[in-house]
Amino acid sequence: MNNYAIFKDLEDASVFITGGGSGIGASLTEGFLAQGAKVAFVQRSDCDEFLDEISSKYKYNPLFIKCDITDIDALKSAISDASKANGGINVLINNAANDTRHTLAAMTTEEWDQSININLRPHFFTAQAVAPFMKTQGGGSIINFSSNSYMMGNAGLPAYVTSKAGITGLTRSLARELGADGIRVNTLIPGWVLTERQLKLWANEKDLAIHMDKQCIKEHLLPNDLIDSTLFLASNASRMMTGQALVIDGGVVVTG
Repeated sequence: MNNYAIFKDLEDASVFITGGGSGIGASLTEGFLAQGAKVAFVQRSDCDEFLDEISSKYKYNPLFIKCDITDIDALKSAISDASKANGGINVLINNAANDTRHTLAAMTTEEWDQSININLRPHFFTAQAVAPFMKTQGGGSIINFSSNSYMMGNAGLPAYVTSKAGITGLTRSLARELGADGIRVNTLIPGWVLTERQLKLWANEKDLAIHMDKQCIKEHLLPNDLIDSTLFLASNASRMMTGQALVIDGGVVVTG
């Protein structure tokens, strides 16, 4: 992994990532490992191929803990295990999400709850779990991944869009609550990132062309395009930045 910014304060940092073994999350895991950080990550599915690929490649090997993030007790246990292995968490990245398409008419209450339980609820409880570690250490960085789909008002996935909008509200509230303890909380808002899942399920030629027309920069986003911005939010380079939303989408939406 080359040509990415180096943030020296991230070396030996303890980083915890949800969904860190595939898609954007896998790029983030490797991005932090390349900084010399100690990375623990959770996801529901096995990721043997990814682990084999990066094993012994960096200063530290990643710690993979298999976990369904809708099981909050298991998620908190994973954070505890990660802190014991790598030291108290310095950086928390809430990346895991599920953007399966759904409609207003057909969605059940169970499906709605499941979407919120994946896409919003873990962000609160992981922050609750890491905050004591960060307070003891004098601070830390929490990075909540949202999506520009809520800023665009996209149809076809209303529960997902709702949860992604909720993340920005949660970020602002936690930034105010935790700031006195030196804990920063920011939202990173990607655009349409062409992960393997997106390419397999939804990235057809017509929709890609339509989306490209909306971008100022005429180049599709790939998972590695989120590495530098995430490293920045994690590092002391952004030490006075909290409660903010950083959009990485090629210029589709604007803030301010």
